[in-house]
Amino acid sequence: HRSARRRLGLLVLVLLGLAGLALAWSQSPLRQWLDVDLLVSQLRRLGHGLGPWAAVAGFGLAVTLAVPLTPLILVAVLAFGPWVGAAYAVSGALAGAALSYGAGRFLGHTAVQRLGGTRLNTVSQRLAQHGLLAVIAVRMVPVAPFAIINMLAGASHIRLRDLLLGTVIGMAPSTLVMMLFMEPILAALKQPSALSAVLLGLGLALIFVGGWGLRRWLRQATQAAETRPTVQS
Repeated sequence: HRSARRRLGLLVLVLLGLAGLALAWSQSPLRQWLDVDLLVSQLRRLGHGLGPWAAVAGFGLAVTLAVPLTPLILVAVLAFGPWVGAAYAVSGALAGAALSYGAGRFLGHTAVQRLGGTRLNTVSQRLAQHGLLAVIAVRMVPVAPFAIINMLAGASHIRLRDLLLGTVIGMAPSTLVMMLFMEPILAALKQPSALSAVLLGLGLALIFVGGWGLRRWLRQATQAAETRPTVQS
């Protein structure tokens, strides 16, 4: 129990640090590092100089450090083209997800089981029963930074397989939008106009509405599973 408490305390500190980083990327001088042209040039240098695995590793490290996932997908698509860039983005996101999940599993899983009590473990187990759908929902409508969701999944009963597959499915809509509307999105970011803002808003609205519907369906399915009578053998 003492070791579990220490790990849980470290997990809390890491999560707070990631939350601080996520805030810093948008509200501090660190956001200068998220300049699209700068990121595109850096990612291209990694890919062309050290090979595609370096670009994937750089992407994975960035999402592990709470760099926002959506701008990184756009950067990868701009740097390497729609199909190759999307493949790099998904691969890097999976690598970052697995790394954060492993950290959460090491630091928090035992602590949740031993210190979380019956109620928390029951909630975690029920969530794991719909783990794939839960991951898809939070990927489509992100409620927290990518790295934090991954670490919390590792600390819970959600399986790594569900996390990775849910990440691929949940990333698909936004990645497809960026592949198809790469130039308008970039133009909207660099020189905002009324039309580009409307188109970008419509695309984002479709993603959020789809995620909201999926989350609602998941909540209803979970409630139905909880109220379903147990069949005695």
